Amino acid sequence: MLKNTQNLLDIMAQLRHPETGCAWDVKQDFASLIPYVIEEAYEVVDAIEREDLDDLRSELGDLLLQVVFHSQIANERGLFSFEQVAESIADKLIRRHPHVFADAVFETDAERHAAWEKSKVDERKEKNPESASVLSGVARSLPALLECEKTQDRAAQHGFDWKTVPPVFDKVLEELDEVKEAWESGNQAHIQEEIGDLLLVVVNLARHLNVNPEIALKQSTQKFSKRFHYIEKHVAASGRVLKECELEELDALWNEAKRQKF
Repeated sequence: MLKNTQNLLDIMAQLRHPETGCAWDVKQDFASLIPYVIEEAYEVVDAIEREDLDDLRSELGDLLLQVVFHSQIANERGLFSFEQVAESIADKLIRRHPHVFADAVFETDAERHAAWEKSKVDERKEKNPESASVLSGVARSLPALLECEKTQDRAAQHGFDWKTVPPVFDKVLEELDEVKEAWESGNQAHIQEEIGDLLLVVVNLARHLNVNPEIALKQSTQKFSKRFHYIEKHVAASGRVLKECELEELDALWNEAKRQKF
């Protein structure tokens, strides 16, 4: 095993030692570490988006720590080891890439994707023969947009999908009308339901347009923040606070920020 990898595993084992280890590390379990796994994954994404490669190396290390941490807990319980985790993913990569490690030939990306998905289906059936749903395996803890996209993509692979884009636009408009009707009814539970339906079909539209909805929304949120900071800066320069300004003035500053490519 690589020297630094073994050193990391030894350090984690020492931190988890019930008598001489770190009290915080010792009391952790799979469930208590969930927030840290999620946080570290997002910090890796942040480093990539900022194109900070030094930070990326550091954040990947933090994410690897979570894998080592979970593996150590599992090893202590006699479940599996870090070596078995590595073996599992290596076997999976070989199995899902028969065009690289075997004699399979795929002519298009679509063929490769279909083979990849079939491999995943076969793996799920082998793991849980009782689970017949094609939606099995979509993690419910995923961010809502990502879970929605994966669920719809899975259904689409089995024929439950529009064949062209125009009907999806029509469905978006239909759902938007239903949101307005729900709002007019004043029923908050119904409003929430219809907003959910609207978001779902917008995710479907993004999928049909080959857009990742999670990334698209994140980029738009960042764009909103930059433009809002522009407004804040100019209002502060006038010696006022935002609440002292009319909406028309704030809108004008927003449009000015847009013209300056914020």
